[in-house]
Amino acid sequence: MSTPQSYEAAAASSPDQVAEFDQGHQSFIQRLQHALHVTPSLVPLIVLILSVVIFGLLLGSKFFSPFALTLILQQVGIVGIVACAQSLVILTAGIDLSVGAIMVLSSVVMGQFTFRYGLPPAIGVTCGLICGTACGFVNGWLVARMKLPPFIVTLGMWQIVLAGNFLYSANETIRSQDIAAEAPLLQFFGEKFKIGGAVFTYGVIFMVLLVVFLAYVLRHTAWGRHVYAVGDDKDAAELSGVNTDKVLISVYMLSGLICAFAGWALIGRIGSVSPTSGQLANIESITAVVIGGISLFGGRGSVLGTFFGALIVGVFTLGLRLLGADAQWTYLLIGALIIAAVAVDQWIRKVSV
Repeated sequence: MSTPQSYEAAAASSPDQVAEFDQGHQSFIQRLQHALHVTPSLVPLIVLILSVVIFGLLLGSKFFSPFALTLILQQVGIVGIVACAQSLVILTAGIDLSVGAIMVLSSVVMGQFTFRYGLPPAIGVTCGLICGTACGFVNGWLVARMKLPPFIVTLGMWQIVLAGNFLYSANETIRSQDIAAEAPLLQFFGEKFKIGGAVFTYGVIFMVLLVVFLAYVLRHTAWGRHVYAVGDDKDAAELSGVNTDKVLISVYMLSGLICAFAGWALIGRIGSVSPTSGQLANIESITAVVIGGISLFGGRGSVLGTFFGALIVGVFTLGLRLLGADAQWTYLLIGALIIAAVAVDQWIRKVSV
């Protein structure tokens, strides 16, 4: 037990500092728990580094080649963009099951407006971006103003958009040869360039810039702080003066716009406009978000963690493929990572701050 003399000594030794009270000795586990609570993206970063080291030791230069490492970025490019959209919604304690369908519908609108109606490709792309934003607005309005559960709203929107996609496109694919000849702008994000032995696409560059932009906006703007506040405690945010309805609608609209950009990038990735592409984008985006350390309860996590989560999936997929393992092992390990990530999130949430 501290004596008055010890308090006086502490004050004398540091007269310009605010007095700090000893909170008792913390174990290594408690310090680790607190560190992970403060920096949620630390968990996926550690997992990413370990997975890269393990596959690097097993595969050597085959895995550590510039081409292989940039191939991972290319493979997770679409998922990474969609996962950014999913991250925004989950940070508000919601979920968006329609992200994949909105992505594909936006790409179909871009292709149909360009080839069916003969509009300039730039106008077609703009119409696709507007379509994605409009779908997001409908989701946000139903969640914020009508007070409907996000899961139900986006599940219904997924079915509606998916059906509308097939009906509008007549289930027809616009071939890559036609796009390359008449509207190369639609394939812009798929264009490649080399830096040394590494091969990048503009889609990968867009994904990285999007992550950096969203990370800055969420951490250093009032809107970003409001997003976290709504996810942490919506009622408390309202009492503090935050227009929660406006925040939710803006989040879903931005999510829809990002999905539309993902649709544009999807055209570049596969070369064609196909209404049947991107069927697993919903699950893959949620996987990247959960492994990336964003809490499904909202209010905690970062887009940077989501980026790490997407890279983890890419590393496991490529690493196991190079090892010649059955593809089912990828799903098994990813599934185990999802469960482990949720368990770690529950453990981190118990920390007292």
